[in-house]
Amino acid sequence: MSSTPLALPRALTTAGAAIAAAVAFGAAPAWAHVHVDADDDAAPGSSAVLTFQVPGESETGALTTQFSVALPNVASARAEAMPGWTTRLDRDAASGTVRSITWTAAPTVGISPDQFGLFRASVKLPDQASVTLPATQTYSDGTVVKWDQAPLPDGAEPEHPAPVLTLGGPAPEHQMAPATTPSVVAAPAPADDTARWLAGAALVVAALAVAAALVRGRRT
Repeated sequence: MSSTPLALPRALTTAGAAIAAAVAFGAAPAWAHVHVDADDDAAPGSSAVLTFQVPGESETGALTTQFSVALPNVASARAEAMPGWTTRLDRDAASGTVRSITWTAAPTVGISPDQFGLFRASVKLPDQASVTLPATQTYSDGTVVKWDQAPLPDGAEPEHPAPVLTLGGPAPEHQMAPATTPSVVAAPAPADDTARWLAGAALVVAALAVAAALVRGRRT
């Protein structure tokens, strides 16, 4: 009879540990996915520097040794040089447009599970509100993870979501013209009225001076 009360807490402890592990494992991908950011003023159709944050996620301790990103609808692209990594730009045979960039680590270089790498590229963004940039992460043990999944039908995040860049930036200058035009047009009106009043007053003073001079001349 005494073994039953002891077995129950022990079972509960084991179950609690399993649940905690499951929660931790489930929460990890939320912050460990590949992400992309851009300059604060990145706008549709502008040039910007993209930064891809690539964390090491191998459960076996393997290093990330290659990272590739597709660049759909990007007019031009240049990759930033990274010590210990070589860069390859894959171009469209017909147009010469860069379609993807691949960074490959040297034999003694890589991103471990407790590290992340920043991969940067300067690109000419497409003229649209957002751009999806599918990526591929390759590990030293041969594991390949494709970050190319779209959001689920219910809006939830998939296991390997594709990096998405939402474009914003300041409004074009021509959109600000209506707000400034009225003040520019209305301001000269008071200045014109004042100038006319001063000119009229000056003519009156000049006329009085001439009249006074004539009167003095006649008296003399």
